[in-house]
Amino acid sequence: MLSPEKNTPHRIRSFIRRQGRITQGQQLALDNHWDKYCLDPNAGYDFNQVFGRTAPLIVEIGFGTGDSLAKMAAANPDNDYIGIEVHRPGVGHLMLLLDQQGLTNVRIYCHDAIDIIEHKIADNSLAGVHLFFPDPWPKKKHHKRRIVRSSFVELLVRKLKPGGYFHAATDWQNYAENMLQVLSSGVGISNASHTGDYCERPEYRPLTKFEQRGIRLGHGVWDLIFRKE
Repeated sequence: MLSPEKNTPHRIRSFIRRQGRITQGQQLALDNHWDKYCLDPNAGYDFNQVFGRTAPLIVEIGFGTGDSLAKMAAANPDNDYIGIEVHRPGVGHLMLLLDQQGLTNVRIYCHDAIDIIEHKIADNSLAGVHLFFPDPWPKKKHHKRRIVRSSFVELLVRKLKPGGYFHAATDWQNYAENMLQVLSSGVGISNASHTGDYCERPEYRPLTKFEQRGIRLGHGVWDLIFRKE
């Protein structure tokens, strides 16, 4: 998810703002819970004050419907999560889940993820960054739009705490191989895999419905976890 401001390889936008259908429930959540859960991308925040405590802070880029993020937040109440998503139906759906479950450890930016991470997240502050099933841009001519590139790895290394991790998952083998190559070439970050390639899915990452269907059909999923040295 890259900013559209400059048409250069470093700033090529890696998402498309799709005008998805917003359900009545999602719209009610957007109308009634925005101020409770959503953060202003133009404001600066002390996240310890936002959450009312000091806790490990994890960012999820492109949370989609928010189902997995809500499950992680519920299962890991000692962590605080910032979800970033540009698509309003997904934002509304996540707010519905947070309200229904009474979850207080998630906040949302409806904005460009790279812009938020660059300008609103302090250096050396994140315990983790999640990127689950990003747009694979499968056509070769569009590979330049993939979010994981050398400049993104440099940004991760700046924002993660020492020992903090980046976790990506994809069901596109070509993208998995590309991410492995880019991440392995990064300075200041190392592969957590004992075999030097992919990791088993950690328990904290829930299986999505789409992923479960793919597994039944024999499709592969690749998890990559790299830690800041």
